[in-house]
Amino acid sequence: MKARRILSLDGGGIRGIVSCRWLAGVEDALRDAAKPGLLGSFDLLAGSSTGALVACALAIGLAPEQIAEVYRSQRHEIFPGLAERLWSRTTRLISEGVSAPRYDGRGLDRVLKQVFGDTRLGQTQVPLMVTSYDTQSRTPVIFKSFKPEHADLPMWEVCRASSSAPTYFPAHAMTVEGQHCALIDGGLVANNPTACAIAEALRKDAGVDRSQDLVVLSVGTGQRNRPIPLKQAREWGALEWAIPIIDVLFDGNTDSVDYIARQLVGDGYFRLQTELLIGLDDLDDTSATNIAALEIMATRYLQQAQTQDQLRRLAAMV
Repeated sequence: MKARRILSLDGGGIRGIVSCRWLAGVEDALRDAAKPGLLGSFDLLAGSSTGALVACALAIGLAPEQIAEVYRSQRHEIFPGLAERLWSRTTRLISEGVSAPRYDGRGLDRVLKQVFGDTRLGQTQVPLMVTSYDTQSRTPVIFKSFKPEHADLPMWEVCRASSSAPTYFPAHAMTVEGQHCALIDGGLVANNPTACAIAEALRKDAGVDRSQDLVVLSVGTGQRNRPIPLKQAREWGALEWAIPIIDVLFDGNTDSVDYIARQLVGDGYFRLQTELLIGLDDLDDTSATNIAALEIMATRYLQQAQTQDQLRRLAAMV
């Protein structure tokens, strides 16, 4: 397998709809350059968390707009509203205690089964990598469509394993290579899976000169900029940090991978990312106002001259 052209997709919950809008813009740029679509222009896809859902859907032939419609139409199924959450929490009180995850994950399961059905990981149209983390062995799990041991794994379960963010969803039980795993969000391993994909490309194709041959498109979901003041960072304990720490971990490893990839790949590295306005950065805000605002933000970013120039240069290289 040669993997010289890489498409990598960040995590970010409901903000996956931003990635879909940007991917549609990439397809427009490829079309303008008389290039194939996304699947014909990239040799390897990688995704974490919500990026895993997008990457898997792309890998079986869904268009970015079709995936965006899943986020729009199924968002309340994935992230139920307050009344349904309270009822779910009440029914789980005895079995899971007062600190149960915010969502029971059943809606997410239904949506993933609806999108992927009986599709297996080995049935992708382009090689695919998805990140997760096993809390039992305390090791990362990198699912690979081209690895024989992973080929028969249900695709919906791979996405579920990569999307099980602690405090939001329960861990997902899966047997992987004969091992019983308790799998949680791939964002804890690599919310931006670009470095994992680059490492795989270099491992698979010894002839790759990373500074000359690799072309990498890394697609974000919006950059959080909500500050945590010094007083809170110094005084917060386990209870106060419970949910914010997940966002901090995701953001921190996303930015560190961006730095590493830029140094490794140089001019062949492209990153679609922009700062989020405070109020648009929650992983699970499914209000119509927030969805509309995210889509407007994503569209405006695509329209910027700098973004258009980046997309033209990308299209010329893939």
